[in-house]
Amino acid sequence: MSTATAPVITAWSAVSPYGVGRAAFVDGLHARTATATELDKQVWAGPDDTACLVPDFTAAGALGKKGTRSMDRATGLAVAAVGRMLDDQPAGRETATGDHAALVLGTTTGSAQSMMDFTRDSLTSEKPFFVDPSRFPNTVMNCAAGQCAIWHQLRGPNATVAGGRVAGLHALNYGRRLLLTGRANTALCGAVEEYSAARAWLHRIGATTDTAVLGEGCAMLQVEHGGSDRALADVLSVEFGAFATDYRDALRACVRRALDRSGTTAADVWAVSPCGTAGPGEAEVLAGYGGVRPDLSGIGDTAGAAAAMQIAAVLALAERDRAAAGRTALVTAVDQEGVVGCTVLRLH
Repeated sequence: MSTATAPVITAWSAVSPYGVGRAAFVDGLHARTATATELDKQVWAGPDDTACLVPDFTAAGALGKKGTRSMDRATGLAVAAVGRMLDDQPAGRETATGDHAALVLGTTTGSAQSMMDFTRDSLTSEKPFFVDPSRFPNTVMNCAAGQCAIWHQLRGPNATVAGGRVAGLHALNYGRRLLLTGRANTALCGAVEEYSAARAWLHRIGATTDTAVLGEGCAMLQVEHGGSDRALADVLSVEFGAFATDYRDALRACVRRALDRSGTTAADVWAVSPCGTAGPGEAEVLAGYGGVRPDLSGIGDTAGAAAAMQIAAVLALAERDRAAAGRTALVTAVDQEGVVGCTVLRLH
């Protein structure tokens, strides 16, 4: 895809264990801040002793008490991230809200904690199985995306994509297609993952040797048609592949297609942002691509939000490195359910 026709990323923000907002993410990434904290077992009744949490985050604290009484953590993270992205740019709410503003949010399953809590209440509450109806919307996977649209007046297409560790790339590709087909003028794309006891238990099932510290957060990108003077990066290509057992050949082919379709070569790649949880095979495939590697180990395993965080990390590094201008960045993701993905961005 040529730079002239490629959609562009014009803004981004993140709510992460580094803190709330883009500035906190940039500072934390450059400082390589470690964010793992000891969990209060009276609050987090799960199997983990530590986790990388967004500091002191509650939906009411971030958004105010009105409308947040029954809001779950994943929804609060997403609504806060979208709000910060819109607030951090002078013309944000004019260009990224209204009838032609789309929102695409990636996730793993939505809020596992909300689903389990509601199901438990339906079994344990007094007959006839009284449950809190205000919490039912949280059990639906697209709750967070819908609340983002309601809170921020996004009246264009609204979609939720379940894709595990590749979800952020699926969301970016979906938003890119909405722009290219004229369905939207602006697409807010990103992914969210909450930390909860339910997610921690699900993660540990069958993973007896997995000692990864779990993290959480939401990263959002504002994507518009090419030609914007506010462009931070051109989205040159987004590719996916599938595998049965060994992901290396699928990822290698995926990267090759992405570079070919973007019209770039391995020599053009300035930075590579791998998912980092796929094992040594990913490093093997990416050997020889780019010399810059963002280090996101400080925020833990953010699962469904990982690919969006990886894109944010590339943009955060490029923000303070003039050598990035005009070069490309490669972001890769591997989900052990059998999907790989990557995107090629040309940085401004």
